[in-house]
Amino acid sequence: MGDDGHVNLWPAPYVDAPVHATVTLPGSKSITNRALILAALADGPSTITGALRSRDTNLMITALRALGAAIEAEGDVVTISPAPLGAAAVDCGLAGTVMRFLPPVAALASGDVTFVGDEQARVRPLRTILDALRALGVHIDGDALPFTVHGTGALRGGAVTIDASGSSQFVSGLLLSAPRFDDGLVVHHNGNPLPSMPHIEMTVEMLRRADVRVQAPAHILKEQTWTVEPGPIRAVDWEVEPDLSNATPFLAAAAVTGGQVSIPHWPEVTTQPGDVIREILVRMGAEARVFDGVLSVHGPDRLAGIDIDLHDVGELTPTVAALAALADSPSTLRGIGHLRGHETDRLAALSTEINRLGGKVTETENGLEIVPAALYGGRWHSYADHRMATAGAILGLRVPGIEIEDIGTTAKTLPNFVTLWEQMLDPVATDKGAAH
Repeated sequence: MGDDGHVNLWPAPYVDAPVHATVTLPGSKSITNRALILAALADGPSTITGALRSRDTNLMITALRALGAAIEAEGDVVTISPAPLGAAAVDCGLAGTVMRFLPPVAALASGDVTFVGDEQARVRPLRTILDALRALGVHIDGDALPFTVHGTGALRGGAVTIDASGSSQFVSGLLLSAPRFDDGLVVHHNGNPLPSMPHIEMTVEMLRRADVRVQAPAHILKEQTWTVEPGPIRAVDWEVEPDLSNATPFLAAAAVTGGQVSIPHWPEVTTQPGDVIREILVRMGAEARVFDGVLSVHGPDRLAGIDIDLHDVGELTPTVAALAALADSPSTLRGIGHLRGHETDRLAALSTEINRLGGKVTETENGLEIVPAALYGGRWHSYADHRMATAGAILGLRVPGIEIEDIGTTAKTLPNFVTLWEQMLDPVATDKGAAH
């Protein structure tokens, strides 16, 4: 892909001095899209402040509007007024939250809801959520995009057993709509350990804030059960935290250049997996401190390799792999076999692209082994994956001559990535981050 002569290549900026900057980031995609669904199913109007406006969240807004919700959006303030749900066509793009969170909502609509998406989205695993809905009595045509949910206006609910080891989004997608099922829902996971548990904890916490009664397992077990009682979803005015996973490339810039990058509005307590980047950077030799709501990372003179299980925070893998490729000792990233079903097969993509630049990356059954090597410039393919694109930008800081194909894919979660990245590297513009 991308070698047809019409590819848009972005020369990744290279620096030979420490980066010093403050970067203000827009809101969390994960929180925004959960809040949008809860608001559309709530018992009255809601306002979301600090909402991320990106391709994924705009796809969610467009889909909920098509289903019948009245949504007004002005910048990062979104007002949602619920309405009866009806037949619609939903474009999922590449958004896992849209393709996995909305089928249960569609089951509550009166009429057929068709789901389509980008070509790359057609290989993303969806049968777990679709078969779960079938087990609950929903008639669905298709097992992957495109598919159609034949909504009847209501769903009895009950109990369902799934293997959600491919994505935590299968559990979250069922839980978000479950209060609106006549009998509520019991979701029983039986399979390999669930990836990205913090994202399920985020879903449970947000449901509880909307006065939904949820019983969640206290420990990570092979078999886990969530129980959601039926009842109204209270309208909540949501305030969205900055997207901490989107912060990771900027913090990595401090780590790989021996500089300092600060991110304002870092939450004291959060369910976002991106918060784990602080621990990772410290283990690799950096300093990370939060003071007065600002996280500051100071990079080390020498970046150390890391042996780490990223099972719960798999979305950080591209950033950590880029850091590991620039470290001075080997790294092992484990517990991330499920990333083969993300926007692209992220393990194959990372090993292919880093090795294309002279790296030494080996795929294992459930992760990557990365041995530092002298990297050189060349083309970095993004695979329509926003986190692959930002990983290439991190490497470009220390390796001259890297050209990133399709940097625009970062608009999935961070529409102004290029502007923020270039401002971070401009000493005159270090405090001109995105308006929060």
